[in-house]
Amino acid sequence: FFPLTDRQAQAVCIPAVHLHMTTATMQVSQKDFEKAQEQLKLLKKDPGNETKLKLYALFKQATEGPCNSPKPGMLDFVKKAKWDAWNSLGNLSQDNARQKYTELVSSLISAESAGQTKDASPEESRHGGYETIIVTTKNNITKIMFNRPERKNAINHQMYREIIKALHEAGKDDSTIAVITGNGEYYTSGNDLNNFANVKPNEMEKMAKDGAVLLKEFVSSFIDFPKPLIAVVNGPAIGISVTLLGLCDIVYASDRATFHTPFSQLGQSPEGCSSYLFPKIMGLAKANEMLLFNKKLTAAQACAWGLVTEVFPDGTFQKEVWERLKAYASLPKNVSTLNSSLSLSKQLLRSMEKEKLHAVNSKECEVLKERWLSDECLNAIVSFFQRKSKL
Repeated sequence: FFPLTDRQAQAVCIPAVHLHMTTATMQVSQKDFEKAQEQLKLLKKDPGNETKLKLYALFKQATEGPCNSPKPGMLDFVKKAKWDAWNSLGNLSQDNARQKYTELVSSLISAESAGQTKDASPEESRHGGYETIIVTTKNNITKIMFNRPERKNAINHQMYREIIKALHEAGKDDSTIAVITGNGEYYTSGNDLNNFANVKPNEMEKMAKDGAVLLKEFVSSFIDFPKPLIAVVNGPAIGISVTLLGLCDIVYASDRATFHTPFSQLGQSPEGCSSYLFPKIMGLAKANEMLLFNKKLTAAQACAWGLVTEVFPDGTFQKEVWERLKAYASLPKNVSTLNSSLSLSKQLLRSMEKEKLHAVNSKECEVLKERWLSDECLNAIVSFFQRKSKL
C-alpha cells in the first residue's frame, strides 16, 4: 500500500470507513489477495489518503484480524489515522477483509484504465508490438519512451531492437518530429549489464561479435533518422544514452538530470560517435574529462558545455517542454510541405558528415568488441555483480 506522510495525515479528515457488505459475499482465495497486492503497485496515480487508509485497514484486518494494537497518542498523526481506520472495521472477518481489499484494488485499476481511455485524445495512437518501450503518436509527434522503470530503464538487447524498429517506423510515418524520453525517475541508466550475464566462456567471442553488430545497427538508426529527433532527458542519463545525445538535433533536460559516461570504470570505450562528436561539441579537454575520466555533469554543466540545448526546472519541465514541442510540430492547414522542408533541412545539415559518422560508428564498435573480450572489462563486470549481490 501507499505510505502516508505526517503532512498527509494532518491534511486529511479521517471519516469512519463504511464498507457495503452483501449477504452472499463471494470469498477470494489467498492467491487472489496476493495478486491484488501486486496489482496495487501498478497504479500510476495516487488514489488519495482516504482510499489509502481503507487499503491499509483492510490489509491489516485480512492478515492479522481485528485491531489489536494500543491506541496511539493524539499527536502521533500518522499512526493515529491508521489505527482509527483499522479499528473502524470492528470484527469484520479476515475472509471478508480479503474480499473487500481485492474488490477495492480491482475498482481502482478499472477506474484508472477508464480515465486513461477518457483522457486520451482521439488523435493519439499507441503503437503495438513493443514490450520495453512505449511508442505513441499525437499532435504530429512520435514519442519513443524507455519503459523499464523498475530497472532504471536499462537497455537490454530487446530494447535495442525495439528502438531500432521504432525509429525506422517513425522515420516513415506522418509525424513531423520524433522525441525520445524515459518513463519514471531515470532517462536511462545505459546498458543493462545483465546483457553480459550467463554467457559461457566458449560463447564470449560470439557474444562480443553479435553485440557489436547490434550496437552498430542501433547507432546507425540515429545517424540515418530523417526527421528532427529531440531528446527529452527527464532524469539521470548514463553511458550510451549520453553519447547518443550528440546525434540528436535538440536536447532538453530537467534540472535534476545528470550525465555520466563511466567507460573506464567498466573497462569499456566510447560509442554513439561520441569519440568524434563530443570534442566538436564541447572541446577536446572537456570531452576527455567525460569520456576518459568519468566526469559526471549536472544539467547546467551539460548545457554550458553544449551537450544540452536548454535546462528547465523539474517542476515545470514536462509542461514547458511539451508545449514547445507541440508548437514545433504544428502544421498550418494551408501548408503541406513543412514536414518535407524539415526533413530536407535536417538532411542538408547531416549530409556533410553522415559518411564520417558511419565510419566512426564502425570503428567504435570494432574497438568495443575487443574491449568486451578483454580481462579488464570482464573483471570490471564481475566486480559490478559482486557489489550488487552485497546490496
